[in-house]
Amino acid sequence: MSVPDARLAQIAARFAEIEARLASGTLEGKDFIAASRDYAELEPVAKVAAEVAAMRGELASLAELDDPEMRELAEEELARLKDALPEAEHRLAIAMLPRDSADSRSAMLEIRAGTGGDEAALFAADLLRMYDRFAAEQGWRVEVVSANASDIGGFKEVVAEVTGNGVFAKLKFESGVHRVQRVPVTESGGRIHTSAATVAVLPEPDEVDVQIEDKDLKIDVYRASGAGGQHVNTTDSAVRITHLPTGTVVTCQDGRSQHKNKEKAMQVLRARLYEAQREAAQGEEAAARRAMVGSGDRSERIRTYNFPQGRVTDHRINLTLHRLPEILEGPGLGELIDALLAEDQAKRLAALGE
Repeated sequence: MSVPDARLAQIAARFAEIEARLASGTLEGKDFIAASRDYAELEPVAKVAAEVAAMRGELASLAELDDPEMRELAEEELARLKDALPEAEHRLAIAMLPRDSADSRSAMLEIRAGTGGDEAALFAADLLRMYDRFAAEQGWRVEVVSANASDIGGFKEVVAEVTGNGVFAKLKFESGVHRVQRVPVTESGGRIHTSAATVAVLPEPDEVDVQIEDKDLKIDVYRASGAGGQHVNTTDSAVRITHLPTGTVVTCQDGRSQHKNKEKAMQVLRARLYEAQREAAQGEEAAARRAMVGSGDRSERIRTYNFPQGRVTDHRINLTLHRLPEILEGPGLGELIDALLAEDQAKRLAALGE
């Protein structure tokens, strides 16, 4: 997809305008935040657009040379530019693809043990560790918001906040059912079991994105139960919040403080309501976007981790990597995520060309 010169000029002019507004020192508060966000979103596009415009200009100048000696000298540069321009135009087309407005945001990561009992809970803990280590590589911060631990060290359910730039963009395709095939530590006969855990990645909203009225909330407090610290079952610190209009229920019992648990539960509630609002607002567009590399539905099996064969298979893009330990340790996960993002970009580019 070749971008017209007039469009390149528009991008350059718009970027210069935003740059000048930020440099003026007259913007404050929400205006400054909005302009900074526009600048951050447009900068990578403007950079590649300027590169493409410069290449096209240089090609045109070299093509117009009349002097035979100069033209002979320019042939090598002409050949280089003709090779480099299509690649730069492809990068520009990718940079100009419509972006999910939530891509730059932090995210809530929810992992729930599925079929498989204790083994599924242990696998849920393995997945949390994998994302935690991947996040550390990206310079992100992971904080557990709520956890319901199993008796042998896994998680029946765990919710974590992943904070950083572009978290949702990289993790959004992790939503779905993750399946594991291995011999459980609880299995004495050495038989391979298949278990599963469900992952959901929700973009974290700003408070202004989701308005929640106190009258729409039903808040229950109770004593925490299950594996935990000494404080479990000693105080009414656990909190359950029900959002009455939607029926959304969030519980948090991880902290000692009822106030902290309520605060964390509200964080999770806002994220779930924000995602529901986004899906309702985007409608068919959201459905089409999710269809690129899977629906994002929590019931869809997206990936299998096979321990006996040391492989991980992503079923959406038919990619198998025989690097299971490295993937579960975090570093190898980047290759899977990059492949999913590349597939998404390729399909969206193809859709634009239809």
